[in-house]
Amino acid sequence: MTEPDIITITPKKLVGIRMSMSLSADKTHLLWRSFMPVRNRVPNKLNSHLISMRVYPPNYFESFNPHTEFDKWALMEVEDFENVPEGMEGFTLPGGKYAVFHFRGTGNGIFQFIYGEWIANSGYVIDDRPHFEVLGEKYKNGDPNSEEDIWIPIAYKN
Repeated sequence: MTEPDIITITPKKLVGIRMSMSLSADKTHLLWRSFMPVRNRVPNKLNSHLISMRVYPPNYFESFNPHTEFDKWALMEVEDFENVPEGMEGFTLPGGKYAVFHFRGTGNGIFQFIYGEWIANSGYVIDDRPHFEVLGEKYKNGDPNSEEDIWIPIAYKN
C-alpha cells in the first residue's frame, strides 16, 4: 500500500439520499439502486463524480460493533442547496484534514489496512467527521482496474 496524501478541505455542499444500515445488515446495493436512476435530477452539480459517504455515531471505532447502525449516503457535490429534488437531502460536509488513499482494485483489504495498520502507525487518529469515497470517471464497480479516492477524516494524536 502507498502512503496517503494528507489534504485539508473546506466545507462542501452535497445532495443525495441516505439510508441507515450496519456492517452486519449492509444495504449499500439498495441505496445505490435507488440513487442511480435519479442522480441526473440533482441540480447545480460541480462535476459528475459520485460520493459514497458514511456518518458514524460518536465513538463508533472505539467500541466497534458490526451491528451498530450508521447513515450511508449516495451523493453528488453541488454549488448550493437551491432546488433540492424531492426525496433527496442536502448535507454540508465539514472541512478538515483527511488522509486520501488513491486506490485501484476491488476494495478487498483496503479498509482493514487503513483502520488496522495505517492509522495505528501514523501520527493521527480518526476524527469524528464523515468518511467518504469519491467515485470518479475511472470507477468501475467490482472491476480490478477500478479507481477511487478513499477519504478518512484525521486529527493529530494528542
